[in-house]
Amino acid sequence: MQTNPQRPLPEITVKAVLLGIVLAMVLAAANAYLGLFAGMTVSASIPAAVISMGILRLFRNSNILENNIVQTAASAGESLAAGVIFTLPALLILDYWQTFDFMWVAAISGFGGILGVLLTIPLRRSLIVEGDLKFPEGVATAEVLETGQKGGAGIGYIVKAALAGGLYKTGGFLFWEETVQGARYVGGVPAYFGSFLSPALLAVGYIVGMNIAVLICIGGACNWLVAIPLCSAIDPVAGSETMDALTLAIRMHGEKTKYIGVGAMLVGGLWTIVQMRSSLVGGIRSGLLAYGHSGKGSADIPRTERDMPMKWILILIVASVVPLFLLYQQVVGAAIALPMAVVMLAAGFVFSAVAGYMAGLVGSSNNPVSGITIATIMISSLLLVLLMGRSDPKTGAAAAIIIGSVVCCAAAIAGDNMQDLKAGRIVGATPWKQQVMQLVGTVSAALVLAPILILLQKAYGFQGVAGAGEKAFEAPQANLMASVAKGVFEGGLPWAYVIAGMGIAGLIIGLDSFLKLKTCTFRMPILAVAIGFYLPFKLAIPILAGGLITLLAGRHHKRKSLNKETAKEATRNGLLFSSGMITGEALTGILLAIPMVLLKEMKIDRDPPFFPFSYSEILAVAIMGGIMVWLYKTVKGTGKAQ
Repeated sequence: MQTNPQRPLPEITVKAVLLGIVLAMVLAAANAYLGLFAGMTVSASIPAAVISMGILRLFRNSNILENNIVQTAASAGESLAAGVIFTLPALLILDYWQTFDFMWVAAISGFGGILGVLLTIPLRRSLIVEGDLKFPEGVATAEVLETGQKGGAGIGYIVKAALAGGLYKTGGFLFWEETVQGARYVGGVPAYFGSFLSPALLAVGYIVGMNIAVLICIGGACNWLVAIPLCSAIDPVAGSETMDALTLAIRMHGEKTKYIGVGAMLVGGLWTIVQMRSSLVGGIRSGLLAYGHSGKGSADIPRTERDMPMKWILILIVASVVPLFLLYQQVVGAAIALPMAVVMLAAGFVFSAVAGYMAGLVGSSNNPVSGITIATIMISSLLLVLLMGRSDPKTGAAAAIIIGSVVCCAAAIAGDNMQDLKAGRIVGATPWKQQVMQLVGTVSAALVLAPILILLQKAYGFQGVAGAGEKAFEAPQANLMASVAKGVFEGGLPWAYVIAGMGIAGLIIGLDSFLKLKTCTFRMPILAVAIGFYLPFKLAIPILAGGLITLLAGRHHKRKSLNKETAKEATRNGLLFSSGMITGEALTGILLAIPMVLLKEMKIDRDPPFFPFSYSEILAVAIMGGIMVWLYKTVKGTGKAQ
């Protein structure tokens, strides 16, 4: 349901702006808690849309575009939180900072996030208008908005699936583990298999389809079933002889084979930019032309195609880079800060484009922004070694982390921006108004994240920091970033695995080019495979299951010779159901963030209280299987619209 381009509904209203700011701050704080505690964040676009619809219905004359504006601003808070918590605690771990400084945190996160919005505006046409990427969470958000606007048609699918997703997430918190995994030694090497039991990941797999789901799983299988056993035999981690098979497999991935995915993402990101060069240049050129015609021919441009004017984009980019440069020169001096600021801007643009592309493939929740950040920190560290040597490794590593933090915030916001603009395009929103609200949400989140980090550091601390107690947060990504930067300056980085990943990426690019030449429907975009290499294998399994449901449902439609309208309705019902599962799990994940921290503080054992562990695993798998069957029956078209 698109609105009339020439007769738009109100979008940026006072109530929408205020609600968007509040939700951006709340979701940023909640995801900072959750990410530092559990090493993960949850996408907030759909939860924000659901919350917005519930609140704005209390007002007269609220509309779908206001709801879209609210979720656009609110989701920026969640995304920026990921960029901050993945990187800035590393400065404490490196012992460069003793505590967080409000000005530094707000400037790095705020200006970094602003760059993420601005640098992706010229990409909207190439990735969303001209491209054929799925943008699963953007599509799901639009479905939620449209269903809510219609006042009931299909809302039953969303509500029931949201309840199922939320209850399952709650059950994982109280009664069972959300991961079923195990490993055994076979021939002296670990053989691993596991699955993360997540309705939201199942929904993502359904939305992205079988091709991408298979590629992610192929990448994971090649790492966990081939690379880890092989490398554990010839290059094991320290102390491997005393480890059980599961511990060894996880350690091998975290310390060694994960870097194969980092190398592959590095090459894949650059290759993606090369492939997109015409579209990127065209998008920038069309933005410049649109600005050049503003004031005389802008009326000829449909409202739904109007981006922020290029003049303001360039002004705001300069206004963001200059204060970052002034801060950065306090760390390394002006002579080094100037070339590194250029590197930061270039990396920000390249990896923002890559993050936007990957969000189109697998969604923002599963967008491996930390992999992009690792690549940035590696490149920055190497350049800093050339410019300043290794005489002051602590300062050099910290300087690389700061650049990585800016790029991480930019990339996190970029993926979210693309998802929101995709949702906006479906519902008929005005792009420049969404882009403005992304900036508003980013600044709002930046202001609240600084005091939240200061509070968390004082109350709990972070593992890896000297003197951290039993209550310290895990902060897994920040510890990884610190080890990468420190490894470049002090040695110990597994370069062999990075180079191996780059070589594998070259082979996959060649294979995909061959498939393109043969006009095959099955393709192998390198970033999808690289994502599989980088992420834990357990995340790929539910995504593959969702893709398999898409395939089986499509074959069922053909076998039963359903007419186009019936098949389309069945597919839409499946999309609504998937949207509901993402909504339920994401909302519940946010609401459970604070009790998770409280339980840790009170030292309450979170093992399943009513079931022995083995039975709890069986129960979790059984319920997950029931959800899969439910989704398949929904998309088969056997049910009626709710």
